[in-house]
Amino acid sequence: MHDAFDGIDQNLLIPDHDLERLRHCQHHAPHDFYGWHATSGGAVIRTRQLGATSVEVLVNGEIYEATPIGDDIWVLGLNDPNPQDYRLRITWPDAPPVLTADAYAFLPTLGNLDIHLIAEGRHERLWDVLGANVHTYETNLGTVHGTAFAVWAPNALGVAVVGDFCGWNASQYPMRSLGSSGVWEIFIPGIGAGETYKFAIQTQQGNRRDKADPMAKATQAPPETTSVVVDSRYDWNDGDWLRARSESNPDQEPMSIYEVHLGSWKIGKGYKELATELVDYVADQGYTHVEFMPVAEHPFGGSWGYQVSGYFAPTARWGSPDELRALIEAFHQRGIGVIVDWVPAHFPKDDWALARFDGPALYEHPDWRRGEQKDWGTYVFDFGRNEVRNFLVANALYWIEEFHIDGLRVDAVASMLYLDYSREDGEWEPNQFGGRENLEAVQFLQEMNATVHRAHPGVLTIAEESTSWPGVTAPTEHGGLGFSLKWNMGWMNDTLEYFKLDPVHREYHHNEITFSMIYQYSEKYVLPFSHDEVVHGKGSLWGRMPGDDWNKAAGLRTLFGYMFSHPGKKLMFMGQEFGQTGEWNEAYSIDWSNLEGWGHEFHVGIQQLVKDIHWTYRAIPALHSLDSSPEGFQWIKGDAAAQNLLAFVRWGTDGSGVLSVINLSGSSHPKFTLGSPRGGRWELVLNSDDAKYAGAGNNLPHTVSTNGSGWDGFEDSLTLDIPANSVQWYRWVG
Repeated sequence: MHDAFDGIDQNLLIPDHDLERLRHCQHHAPHDFYGWHATSGGAVIRTRQLGATSVEVLVNGEIYEATPIGDDIWVLGLNDPNPQDYRLRITWPDAPPVLTADAYAFLPTLGNLDIHLIAEGRHERLWDVLGANVHTYETNLGTVHGTAFAVWAPNALGVAVVGDFCGWNASQYPMRSLGSSGVWEIFIPGIGAGETYKFAIQTQQGNRRDKADPMAKATQAPPETTSVVVDSRYDWNDGDWLRARSESNPDQEPMSIYEVHLGSWKIGKGYKELATELVDYVADQGYTHVEFMPVAEHPFGGSWGYQVSGYFAPTARWGSPDELRALIEAFHQRGIGVIVDWVPAHFPKDDWALARFDGPALYEHPDWRRGEQKDWGTYVFDFGRNEVRNFLVANALYWIEEFHIDGLRVDAVASMLYLDYSREDGEWEPNQFGGRENLEAVQFLQEMNATVHRAHPGVLTIAEESTSWPGVTAPTEHGGLGFSLKWNMGWMNDTLEYFKLDPVHREYHHNEITFSMIYQYSEKYVLPFSHDEVVHGKGSLWGRMPGDDWNKAAGLRTLFGYMFSHPGKKLMFMGQEFGQTGEWNEAYSIDWSNLEGWGHEFHVGIQQLVKDIHWTYRAIPALHSLDSSPEGFQWIKGDAAAQNLLAFVRWGTDGSGVLSVINLSGSSHPKFTLGSPRGGRWELVLNSDDAKYAGAGNNLPHTVSTNGSGWDGFEDSLTLDIPANSVQWYRWVG
């Protein structure tokens, strides 16, 4: 039996200096005063309930009236000093009473191991303990449902959770500090999925800053900036895919990536619709992978997702997190891998997000020479800080584990590696050895890659790295950065510069189209024609091809035939597969009208060629299985500059061979003799000039045989008719 004190004992009140800090959300330990506490004469229960007209406390089956003592604080004194489970029954004006558990009656949801791992920068499931996580507790008075909130803000004087559930008043749910970890925490009963919230942070300068949760798993759709509590119960059914992935050898497998901006593939389509339409299209075209431009939440759509404000939240522009999960699983069910662009290099300066999170620099480096990227008007992460590095490594794991993605394409790696990246003299500080390398960023990239590959064999990490930094794809144990693949920006630049030339001038630039083979095996490469090549006034690939529409179409067909002949994995941006004529604009769908109306036959032909290339490329190991090995490539003719002709053989791990003959001139080469590394028959498996692709439709023989005479340093030779501006693939059949 509990007897309530009849009066207000001074021991039941909050000391003035603590009360003043609580009033202004500047207290590090509100749990020391709110909730149940033992006193010299028994116990006290205190609660702050803004605007309540009465507060009652249910203890051991009995109801007691709490007493208001000002500042919306209610107290109840008890004679029994033994801790008891209890409930609060709160009445507000014009509303029925609400029975609830007390937020200040629960122990911290983070344990000592969590705190230790966060401090060490090695908590690999950080999203389980920080942010907003729905929890259920079994208590003496029944099950309690609610949400545990936790945030890292080591410089704050006080932190509170605010939302509609408390009128955005920071006095209702101040959080407790978990010591030197810098983490603040509270469990709030009755808060569930769908609630919106932010963290109200009191800075040391005395300012309140309402911040979106850095670990939020969902947000409201921009331009709204609030975080949203989620409780995913998505039922995955792609176990077979994940098991096969873990046993795969991506280096020897075909990889053709369709890069997509989900919002503008078809304007108005979200995750839900794309799970049918986009998946069907990508599967029909024969791509092995799809790559999403960043899907993490971002405030400005015109950044295309490359200025991220919510690293753990799929953008709400296109649907819910579970609808994105369903889209990814739909790709898996069709045998297509999903790569997501990931941006750990920098983040925007919006004052409601990561920037100056708890007052001073926190996620960003405090020295402006390392902490700002002036080209993009963004902050740069402090890669040397344990908690920041942990935030990013855990984020990489989060997308793999929670969304089952198959790869991360890491954006702007060069900007991370070099301290003087896009900086003038005086705008950067050398490292401890006097060099320009960002040693902390190198360590971070190595840790991220090693952790991902250890935890998830078969998952790809791909670097967009535009310099000659050594060992980007070398294993970390050998001193490399540890990426699976690197975008070959040199190949892309040289190829496009060459192809835009009128064929009559190409013989003087022949080295530009052959130079890539000099360094091909220094890294493991992806050959990218990405979104970056069709924006900012560059026009489209179609527009770069010289000549009239017929020649532009032939040029694109030849470009793609050359691309898929060359060693390396492949990437094409949406719209390129049918030769979109205009520059990409995220505000509009890609130009599907190119496939209709006047001149449509050229675009339909390009689309059909890309489809046929894919299925041929996937079917013949010679075209993909030795991409990263010199044994997979053999020049037949690389010096025919006057004829603008290339010929080489791709060999496969199974002994298969494909002869690729590429005529980059505007003239046909009839009865052209090439050396052959093998005698016998070669079967034509692809001709970019075929009439079904809107080409000239020259009647080329289905099979050609060597004639036994030596040529080009080989014992055998072939005589071929080679149409202008075209590519042919011949498979050796013996």
